[in-house]
Amino acid sequence: MVLRALAAVAVLVSAAMHLYLWVEGYRDLEVIGPAFLLNAVGGAVIAVLVLVWRHWLPALLTLGFGASTLGAFVVSTTVGLFGVQEQWRGWEVWTAAISEAAAIVLGLALLARSAGSGRQP
Repeated sequence: MVLRALAAVAVLVSAAMHLYLWVEGYRDLEVIGPAFLLNAVGGAVIAVLVLVWRHWLPALLTLGFGASTLGAFVVSTTVGLFGVQEQWRGWEVWTAAISEAAAIVLGLALLARSAGSGRQP
């Protein structure tokens, strides 16, 4: 249960950062604004699923959420994403990036645990 709780917190922190940034002005960006809002809602749903559904799918969603969100940020800092060129600075950026990296690691750990034990995570 502790591993699932940590995974849920990691996803929820990233979702909260995206909602915060959406409120702070990203909502006005054409593609990125709706994506940030979708990220916030999707992250909250995944966090709940990780806590209440003892199945491998929420673990996979946690991994995918962390990887896709962190991956999109890396793309936006290197070549740009939908006209947005981000930088690795600001507490919001680092909080989100760390929580997304944690979601990747914890999602993998939950998947490994379920595969190794022959039961649901």
